[in-house]
Amino acid sequence: MTLLNILLQAAAEGGINLSAMGGAIGAGLSAIAAGIGIGKIGGSAMEGVARQPEAAGKIQTMMIIMAALIEAVALFGVVVGLLAIIL
Repeated sequence: MTLLNILLQAAAEGGINLSAMGGAIGAGLSAIAAGIGIGKIGGSAMEGVARQPEAAGKIQTMMIIMAALIEAVALFGVVVGLLAIIL
């Protein structure tokens, strides 16, 4: 049995709204993906600074900009997920 079948059975038996379930899963995945993305950015920035210490300022600036963009996309994902739960 696949995970989708299990979720659909749980929704049918428990009277759970499928849009609420989808919104919750989407919001959670969005937050997890943002954490993974920012972690990869931080790790890559540390490797870059270790290889070229003189470029630390530029690497840090780019890292902060990219982290902010990832956070913005993650926030949109969480908001859309919450809207699916509420509406």
